[in-house]
Amino acid sequence: MLNFNEENFLSVTIGAVNLRSKIEEVAKEVTIEDFENIFLIGSGGTIALMYPLEYLLKTKSKIPVYTEIAAEFILMQHERFNEKSLVILASLSGTTEETVNAARFAREKGATTIGLVGDASTPLATYSTHVLENAAANDTLCESMHIQLYQLITCLMNLRGEFPQYNQFVEELKNLPYALISVKEATENKADQFAQKYRDETYHMVVGSGNLWGEAYLYAMCVLEEMQWIKSKSIHAAEFFHGTIELVEEDTSVILFKGEDKTRPLMDRVENFVNRYTKNVTIFDTKDYPLEGISNEFREYLSPIIIATAVERLSIHLEQKRNHSLEIRRYYRVVEY
Repeated sequence: MLNFNEENFLSVTIGAVNLRSKIEEVAKEVTIEDFENIFLIGSGGTIALMYPLEYLLKTKSKIPVYTEIAAEFILMQHERFNEKSLVILASLSGTTEETVNAARFAREKGATTIGLVGDASTPLATYSTHVLENAAANDTLCESMHIQLYQLITCLMNLRGEFPQYNQFVEELKNLPYALISVKEATENKADQFAQKYRDETYHMVVGSGNLWGEAYLYAMCVLEEMQWIKSKSIHAAEFFHGTIELVEEDTSVILFKGEDKTRPLMDRVENFVNRYTKNVTIFDTKDYPLEGISNEFREYLSPIIIATAVERLSIHLEQKRNHSLEIRRYYRVVEY
């Protein structure tokens, strides 16, 4: 596969899986402290990574959950936030200013914070009551964070009697790193063909729903816009027919992320429509990927990780075909704003 380091990928993802004992220790401690709600906090790509967890909690748990963008969270004076809140934050670098400030704010208010970082010596870790550390890079960030977050949230649910299949789920996660390599291999030709066809495309629509809404939001903003400077719009499938529908023309590029949760009919509806009005529809469907060692009952939860690992191949091929490094930035972390 193009520019893929299998050894590094396995090291990062297995490292995330192997945090189980640490995650269980943290989950038990915060549960004993009797938190009354969960705040999922992030900025940019990391807030997008939180949306699948919000969906999981809203559909499988009675724990009140609030997903907030870090900079707004500090200013909004959220009435449900207090010293009994459990705050979960993520920043691979551990230095994202808005997220670090949110962690500091939460600690000052007496809330318990859990920080996911790539390096425990970074500022976010400093302001976190509990730290989960797993070194990664941009090409493994999503998989690493997703694996840790899913273990953490399902463990918290299990301790409340809401996810009784927890032990089976996390045991099967040991198979996931190898299954994800198969996902990448199965996507390689498709990614190459997409990048060749759309190398000069100036606008993409990226559509998702349910626990894949965050991936659509992330891929449009953090990859196509930030890393490739291509105008893009992330659209929730339920809202596609309320405005964006009018922009579909016969040459409009539409990228659909289809998962296996209860919102799949929303994606089917978008798919049926766009196939009638544009010839440029690309679908990434988690049902297309067999996941060896993963039970069918867990597939819907893992859809965000499957899509994230598949479209990473898309990013790599776009980088090559467009001769535009995924690392170059004009403004982000370059100038003050």
